[in-house]
Amino acid sequence: MAYITLMSCDTGSGIILKAENIGRLVAVSGGPGGQKKKKKIVDDFSFQFKAGKIYSIVGPSGSGKTSLLRLFNRLDESSSGNLTFHEQPFSSIDVIELRRKIALVFQIPFLFPGTVSENLFYGVEDQIENDTKSLGDLLSLVGLDARLAEQDPERLSVGQKQRIALARSLAMNPEILLLDEPTSALDPKAASVIEQLILKLNRELKLTIIIVTHNFQQAVRLGDYSLFLDDGRLIESGISSELFEHPTDELTRRYVKDEL
Repeated sequence: MAYITLMSCDTGSGIILKAENIGRLVAVSGGPGGQKKKKKIVDDFSFQFKAGKIYSIVGPSGSGKTSLLRLFNRLDESSSGNLTFHEQPFSSIDVIELRRKIALVFQIPFLFPGTVSENLFYGVEDQIENDTKSLGDLLSLVGLDARLAEQDPERLSVGQKQRIALARSLAMNPEILLLDEPTSALDPKAASVIEQLILKLNRELKLTIIIVTHNFQQAVRLGDYSLFLDDGRLIESGISSELFEHPTDELTRRYVKDEL
């Protein structure tokens, strides 16, 4: 088995991730003569994310939330603008190293064939020593019993799979954790477990967490700050409770009233 030292992040008070006027263009059908046309799915987005905070990105379906996360992890490349991590341009950082520092957990947990322990250490073998010390710590951190280590993950519940996917990301010692609708496929009880886990990871590891959700009430429960997106644009942002209790933009007010 393998050993990984789980480290808390030195958050300080600085800006860890900065987006300046980033955009994302994709080709869609509907152009003249059946040709493809360009559509902006992220439109001139600018924001500064502080280290050690939880941010919720909220908006209706198709508002560009997941597309934004994919840009932060370089699964997709921006068509315009600039992204920096600790003031270092994304383009100057090795993409694999960037994804270790800014880890993305998908909406539907994807696990590889093999055991739970093999999944946890997938992709980080070059960073670890031969030891068994931290396997149980890693599972404990996400609320799972160490006895699950040698099980086939396909036999586990969706909620357990989601926590294993989280643990696999944590094995890389990221500084930023990107979560795409992590509770949307879960029942209320399992969703509550994941929410408490998110708060725990932020508190104990000082992780910066950026979570995409369509549920503004979840954003209030989790996020220090929230950003409301619509049609690829940042409409407004602020302290989560204040933003959704007293929105200043008409689009945000309509969203809170379930009119969008």
